[in-house]
Amino acid sequence: MLSNPKLAWQYPVRPIGSSGRVEQWARGRMLGGSSSINGMVYNRGSAADYDALVELGNPGWGWDKILPIFRKIENHQLGANEMRGAGGPLDISIGTELMEPCGDLLQSGSKLGWSVTDDANSDDGERIGPAARTIKDGRRVSAAWAFLRPIRGRPNLTIAVNTTVNRVLFEGDKAVGVEATTPKNSRVTFTARRETILSLGSLATPKLLQLSGIGERSLLRGLGIDTIVDSPNVGCRMREHHCFAIQFRLNRNIGMNRYLSTPVQQAITSGKYLMTHKGPMATGAYDVIGFFKTSRDQTRPNAQILMAPFSAAPYEAGKELGLEREPGIQAIGYVLRPDSEGYLAITSADPAAPLDIEPNFFTTQHDRDTGVALFRAMRELFAQEPISQYLVRELVPGPDVTSDDDIIDAGLNEGYCGYHAVGTCAMGPADDDVVDPTLRVRGVDKLRVMDCSVMPRMVSGNLNGPVMAMAWRAADLILSGY
Repeated sequence: MLSNPKLAWQYPVRPIGSSGRVEQWARGRMLGGSSSINGMVYNRGSAADYDALVELGNPGWGWDKILPIFRKIENHQLGANEMRGAGGPLDISIGTELMEPCGDLLQSGSKLGWSVTDDANSDDGERIGPAARTIKDGRRVSAAWAFLRPIRGRPNLTIAVNTTVNRVLFEGDKAVGVEATTPKNSRVTFTARRETILSLGSLATPKLLQLSGIGERSLLRGLGIDTIVDSPNVGCRMREHHCFAIQFRLNRNIGMNRYLSTPVQQAITSGKYLMTHKGPMATGAYDVIGFFKTSRDQTRPNAQILMAPFSAAPYEAGKELGLEREPGIQAIGYVLRPDSEGYLAITSADPAAPLDIEPNFFTTQHDRDTGVALFRAMRELFAQEPISQYLVRELVPGPDVTSDDDIIDAGLNEGYCGYHAVGTCAMGPADDDVVDPTLRVRGVDKLRVMDCSVMPRMVSGNLNGPVMAMAWRAADLILSGY
């Protein structure tokens, strides 16, 4: 799904790593956005992440406001308690029957002092357990399925699919709607009596603002775009996860490779899924999730690991990622709260022109030191019994990768983008923050942003759940007149 241009927007970034690798950042191109193509891992972040928003000058976004929203929107398989909800629109499930050898990894994590839990969102300590997923009875639960489907047919709701917004329309400094292109390539306008709300994500929202004249003045002037607001931080302050990958050959034929590595196996597995909605295709991208500290002086976990019972075949440019035919397992890990900052910018006044995206991964000493430490912790985890009994050898990046620089290089050259970019329209109290704490775009009237671009800092993990909870909070602000 990530590589299908009909289902996902593709954003190439500047070359990274010693190999000059060009990543393609995918974003959902369908109802539900990226929640319709993601790995379905449901991770809420920690309480301190939301309290940090308040400390940065954004009142009303603390854990005391966000936790009740999570409990309100969730329909959790494990039932409601003080930390999770039941009966809400968003179905959350837990893989209770882990495929071999995932259960062994939990025991190995306990050898490192991590608590084994059935709900990794229930506390913020060092922990490991089955990953929570936005899945119900083997089916994906996207934001569209959870929140849009129940209200389809309302007379005040119109959905325009296959329609691309090109710019925001203004009368003076007031946003009055948007201009878009229809499937037949004709221009159409949609007007707003109250407000226009942009929810295009961390890449497309700053792009649209810049195309509409809100951005760094010299950039816009150089592209012949009239400046409505000189807002130099539009597209800047971008933070993104980059995952270190580690992969092992197994000494027995277990895991997913045997079900999905060949066209024949895929057809058989797909047929069984269509009949039963069970099996490998009824799960998320990763089965096990863990949070840990890379050093004892950390006040809370600063690294995350995700493990799946499969191993990826060597990547071939232009082709979909496949699985190895021999049995293997893979894990990825990343720095939870990186502080390296990248940026993005439009390259033309033409909405179809590509963006210039500079990730700037691992440009701070904090990120490099934490990244190296987390990768070494991943190796230590797999050296523990009982998971170690299954391993023949390390395939990726390989046992010869030992120095700090080699580990960082391996992360960039053989790891993965997290698809978790934030900060490109960050909220804050300062005049140069793109949006204020109520998500209003500074310098204009009747225009707001609500997507992960407004997060000034990374939450501790995946973004799917946090963005939905923050959107619910934004709706409360809008309805209350803020």
